[in-house]
Amino acid sequence: MDLIDKAKNFVTEKIANMEKPEATITDVDLKKIGLGGLTFHAKVAVKNPYSVPIPIMEIDYVLKSASRVIASGRIPDPGNIKANDSTMLDVPVQVPHSVLLSLVNDLGGDWDIDYTLELGLIIDLPVIGNFTIPLSYSGEYKLPTLSDLWKGTGKEEEEKEETEKVREI
Repeated sequence: MDLIDKAKNFVTEKIANMEKPEATITDVDLKKIGLGGLTFHAKVAVKNPYSVPIPIMEIDYVLKSASRVIASGRIPDPGNIKANDSTMLDVPVQVPHSVLLSLVNDLGGDWDIDYTLELGLIIDLPVIGNFTIPLSYSGEYKLPTLSDLWKGTGKEEEEKEETEKVREI
């Protein structure tokens, strides 16, 4: 081996053993129901082991249910990961109503939609360049039944009782 090959191997070995940022999806919640569809928000915790902030170039997402892609997109330039710290990211995922209607046709008796959210967190690491952290999160979303919609969540009744207690005092 010549000197150039040795240098390449040395650099490759050092980069492979270098500590890299880590990320996990901690939760996925329904945040908004609007005219355009539903908006889910994924909470992503990203840990930066470096003493400098790391720019996030973009976040790619794919939301799947029943082996079908129901939403996909890209969020450009969502910010930076704090130096020597963890950063919580909020990743909005838009799902159009038309896709949900096709899923409702496939529902069984349990009224659950099983889903998998795949994220690609693309960050710009010093020396290495763009690096993708692949993430995946699976869960289920329980759709409200007609009887649930008529009953309400019960929060209105609890709030009314609390208001009455305050008035009594």
